[in-house]
Amino acid sequence: MSMFTPRSQALLEAIRSRVVVADGAMGTMIQEAKPSLADFQNYEGCNEVLNVTRPDIIKSIHARYLESGSEAIETNTFGANWANLAEYSIEERIEELAQAGAKIAREVADEYTTAEKPRWVLGSVGPGTKLPSLGHAPYSQLRDAYQTQVRGMLHGGIDAVLVETAQDLLQAKSAIVGAKRAISETGIQVPILVSVTIETTGTMLMGSEIGAALTTLQALGVDAIGLNCATGPTEMSEHLRYLSRFSSLPIVVMPNAGLPELTSDGAYYPLTPSELATAQLQFVNDYGAGLVGGCCGTTPDHIAALAAAVANKQPHRPETIVEPGLASLYQHQPYDQTNTYLSIGERTNANGSKAFRE
Repeated sequence: MSMFTPRSQALLEAIRSRVVVADGAMGTMIQEAKPSLADFQNYEGCNEVLNVTRPDIIKSIHARYLESGSEAIETNTFGANWANLAEYSIEERIEELAQAGAKIAREVADEYTTAEKPRWVLGSVGPGTKLPSLGHAPYSQLRDAYQTQVRGMLHGGIDAVLVETAQDLLQAKSAIVGAKRAISETGIQVPILVSVTIETTGTMLMGSEIGAALTTLQALGVDAIGLNCATGPTEMSEHLRYLSRFSSLPIVVMPNAGLPELTSDGAYYPLTPSELATAQLQFVNDYGAGLVGGCCGTTPDHIAALAAAVANKQPHRPETIVEPGLASLYQHQPYDQTNTYLSIGERTNANGSKAFRE
């Protein structure tokens, strides 16, 4: 077992034994603060630049969530990766912006920490815009860039790495392996939490069902698993039921404030604070969610209602079932067999591709 830092170990123990409340959306709050184009250094929409130019904005957002009842806050580093920053031709700033974001969150968390109520920092690692399973970018390039990002966040003071909004299992793997390499490189041991995104289609963007995600990610030695973004809590329920039944890992749940509705002013998220809190309380009671928060469209009001709803609650985990198996990109295949052989392979057409045939 890894020797986590004392703060990280306390976070993991808290997620296992009670309910830890995380924060809500960062992007919505940044938009509300109306930073100027100069604040973005003319890189319009590159929120991570604000870690350097307007730390006061980011600090105030963290503080509002902590005042609303958050115990764990996410760094403003969701896009501090190669794919996102390369769109602005500033990919060489990954480590700088990641470390700055972690340092801001650490400072605010420390200000609000008391002996009775510690505050933790989750290093946010987003999926970027390049999916390796679709050949958008080489796996090794993404892995090395994630290593750079996590190294910066570790030096900035994070208590855990949160690989979130994962849409492609190969991208998630590149982030996890990159994070593990950064942990080995720095010697700063923190847990790795992973949160995948299941679309309204019932699978991840690449077509992976939740069983394939669990089998793949658990094998990589992550410390917690869950769901975030894409949908509201209603659409997550069955996938969380699966995780609670087949995984012994702590469960993370951070839904959007309902399914987004497109309006003339952009995306509108319909779920009220009390509705989000009620749904999350059910996830705690039925599926044993140990780290709960919000994603797109959630505000400090949502977090305040959530914190009140889950106060003094313990995650209730159903008895887990171990189902040994393997997974393709798409589905979990149990090793169980009945009167037949287990075929592992891929259909190929030697006449369809000259390169393949040769």
